Order: sequence, then structure tokens, then C-alpha cells
Amino acid sequence: MAVLKILVVDDEPGIRSGVTRILKNFHVTYPFMEEDYTFEVLEAATGEEGIEILEREMPDIMLLDNKLPGIQGVEVLEYVKRKNYEIVVAMITSYASIDVAIRATRYGATDFIPKPFTPQELKSSIENITKQQYLRRITHRLKEEGKKVRFQFLSVLSHELKAPLNAIEGYLRMMQEKQSGEMIDDYAIPIDRSLQRIQGMRNLIMDLLDFTKIRLDRREEKMKDVDLREIASNAIVTVQPYAIQKDITINLTVNCNSLVTADPDDMEIIFNNMLSNSVKYNVEKGFVDITINGCDETISVVFTDTGIGIKESDIDTLFDEFVRIKNERTKDITGSGLGLSIVKKVVELYNGSISVESTPDIGSTFTVRLPRLMIKPDNKK
Repeated sequence: MAVLKILVVDDEPGIRSGVTRILKNFHVTYPFMEEDYTFEVLEAATGEEGIEILEREMPDIMLLDNKLPGIQGVEVLEYVKRKNYEIVVAMITSYASIDVAIRATRYGATDFIPKPFTPQELKSSIENITKQQYLRRITHRLKEEGKKVRFQFLSVLSHELKAPLNAIEGYLRMMQEKQSGEMIDDYAIPIDRSLQRIQGMRNLIMDLLDFTKIRLDRREEKMKDVDLREIASNAIVTVQPYAIQKDITINLTVNCNSLVTADPDDMEIIFNNMLSNSVKYNVEKGFVDITINGCDETISVVFTDTGIGIKESDIDTLFDEFVRIKNERTKDITGSGLGLSIVKKVVELYNGSISVESTPDIGSTFTVRLPRLMIKPDNKK
């Protein structure tokens, strides 16, 4: 259980002890919360004492009387707002003018608890306040994660796009100045390398678009029966030119009815990314086997390759955003580090799963499991 600190600022000892007694064994839970919440109650008899405890303990919730000796409750509330503390404040008062209520609301009070209150009234208010505090923290965390993702996007873009642009610019200047000769054939290698760089940038842009799409574009009306055999065949056609360059054989085996209910774009994202990785990290003259199994409510797609493999210590972070396994075998392989994280997010939207087994220098097997029946993607994820 998690513990929330509650600071009670009230000059009546009975009110303070009453709150402590009522909340001693009380806990709050909601279905969307990861764990139950219990409470530790701190007491202050004056506004000044309340501020001292506030600075020292940083409580999560404050129950604040307005009529206090010395500075008033609204002044304490104004102090909290000025300091920008992440505290949910409820006013507990037997009487208050409209002006006080307006000022309290303006300075961030989220609730008013009348005196005298019953145990159930207090518990009901604390339940609501706890929910507010929980949601506020989740929102703050999501904002921070959003900032982190945006920073990572910019870092990836600046690094992954700047390097190939510099290389292409260098090759173009070489041709402009005719450094290797007068004939177009003299520049075959710089032209090929420039085209490779452009393809790498195109792949990065497509990864970023897929990443944005799965965060923003969950349209239920696109759900329909999708044949994974057809999706797999199209993915093979897409990646075939690259596979031919590395002399890699791609095999598709379908052992069951391959229909699922899904958004076809989502299934294309899964197959294109998985198959592209299976070829990209494979060895010359290797192979990729795609096997579709499942005669019950779950269908599995297994991607097996003869690639460079993955160390066990790297598997834990393999599906994180912007993660690329760096070693001597991968240093010349371009990528955004988004492909597998994109696949994992799409799979989880359908309440599916993805797992991997791998042995360095032998190969990897990725298994994607999806429900066959109608599972609507969760827009809240």
C-alpha cells in the first residue's frame, strides 16, 4: 500500500484528533489505481505551524481551517499556490463568506468540508481528494514522459538525419567539382551511397510516422477481418529487394485459418517491422521463416532468423523506445531504435504479447500472439 501524508491545520484539538482517529485504519482504492492508499496524519494548530510542517514534511493533502489564530487559512493557501506545491487542499470550516470561498477556490482549494462533519463525510471527501491527487500525479508523469519522448525525437532526428545529409552533401560537391572524372560512371559509388543514405532517412521518417499513428490514430471503424497470410505476403514483397541483396531466403508457412479482427494498417506495421528486422540483422545467405499457427482463440506469428542474435542482457530493454543494441556487429546497421517498440505498442493495443528467444551468432525467434476475435483497441493507452 502507498501512504499519503495529510496535514490538518485547525486550532480545535477535537477536529485534529477526530481526523486522526477516523483515518487511522482507512484506505482508499479505485479500479484504475495500481495500489491502495492509506494515510499518515500530521497536525498543526496555527497557520504558521502549518507552513513549518509543510516545508519540512511536504504532505500530499492539506485539510485547512480558514479561521485560525495568526495568519488565516486562505493566506496559507495563497502561500501554497505561490510556491507551486503539488498539494491537494480542502477547506474545513464552520462558516465562510462568499469572498473567502472565491479566494480559496482561486488559490487552488478543491473541496470544502463543513464542520461538524461525520466520519463518513470526511472519508467521502478524502476518497475524492485521493483520486484527484492520484490523477494529478499521473498527468504530471505523462507530461514528463512526453517531454522525454519529444527530447528523444529531437535527438534521434538531429543525429540520424544530420549524418546522412552531410554525407550526401559531400558526395554532391564531389560530383559538382568533378573530383573523380568527367563521366557519370566515375561517380557510381558516391551515387549508390547517397541513395542508401536517402533510404535510411526515409525509413526513419516512416518509423516516426508509425510511432505517431499508434499514439493518435486508433479508429474503431477500421476494424475488420484481416488475413494475416495476405499481410505477410505483402510484407515479403516489400522487403524482398533488400533480402535479395543479402541473398536471404524468406519462407512463409501457414498452419491454420489466418483471419483475425483488426485494423489492417496495424497488422502491416507489425509484419513490416518484424520482417525488416529479421533481414536487416541477418547474415549473408541466411534465411527467415515466418510461421502462422493457432486453431483456437489465439493466433501466433513466429519470425525465426539466422541473424547475429541478441545477448540475454540486452533483451530487457529491446522493446524500449529509441533503444538500439550497439556492438561490433550492429555499428554499420542504420535504424531509429523505434521498430520493436512500435510493434510492442500495437500488439498490446490488441491485448496480445510479443516475446523473443535469441542466441548470439545463431539467430533469434520472435513470437507475436494476437487474439483472433474482435478486440477493440484501447484509446486510453
